[in-house]
Amino acid sequence: MIDDAAHATPADPTWSDPALASRFVDDAYATVKGRVRTHVLHHQLLEHLPPAPAAVLDVGGGAGHQSFPLAAAGHNITVLDPSAAMLDQARTRLANLPAEAQARATLLQSAGEDAAAATAGRRFDAVLCHGVLGYLADPSPLIAQLCACTKPGGIVSIMTGNAATQAIAPALRRRWSDALAAFDAPTADIPGLGVRGRGDTVDGLGALLQAHGVETERWYGTWTFVDWLAFGGTPLDDADDAEVAAIAAVELEASQRDPYRQVSRAFHLIGRKTARD
Repeated sequence: MIDDAAHATPADPTWSDPALASRFVDDAYATVKGRVRTHVLHHQLLEHLPPAPAAVLDVGGGAGHQSFPLAAAGHNITVLDPSAAMLDQARTRLANLPAEAQARATLLQSAGEDAAAATAGRRFDAVLCHGVLGYLADPSPLIAQLCACTKPGGIVSIMTGNAATQAIAPALRRRWSDALAAFDAPTADIPGLGVRGRGDTVDGLGALLQAHGVETERWYGTWTFVDWLAFGGTPLDDADDAEVAAIAAVELEASQRDPYRQVSRAFHLIGRKTARD
């Protein structure tokens, strides 16, 4: 099911440009690291999701790269995004899914900070927010909404940039002044998009969630090797499915182990809402 009803909050101007939305979908997710990230996050999510059909809200879900595989696996997903251009991309991709998966998908246009109102106060078994917090100067209002949309016992899944490793990317590009600045002001360029991103820490994000009754259950690394290879100039063949599968297997293993997850470019935190609300 597709619900095109737009809500009052306008789209984020960062993603309102159709050309940027298209470049993000076609370039970021079609690359080796984009495919690996989707694979790794999907398998990490399956460790915590209840059996299908669960109700899943993907806040800032863009073109549905993370939630559409869940719809294909039998879950009922709602993709909420402020950008009409991104939802157009989602609509195109959704049409390529089997009819039964399409029937389990809903698209809503709204800012994440208005998620509870946009979903009419509905509570979900899982609320996802992947690759969004880094674009926000203050993630607190969005965190509050993610938790408000989660039913007691449900999970909140957040993937965000790792503030502890923000100096690595500019250093690998030999941008030494940017690397030095990143130790104390953990921001970095988002590759290929021409915008800046902000990093978070596991402890800091966990504290924000805990203030809204969500306890950290587990956290994982993402992009432990493949991103640093790309920044270091090592070529990767997007069409080499065998290598993509091999990289994904290594990344999935590294994401669960120290010290590897500590040096990942991003991390994936799973929180669970306390049984009482």
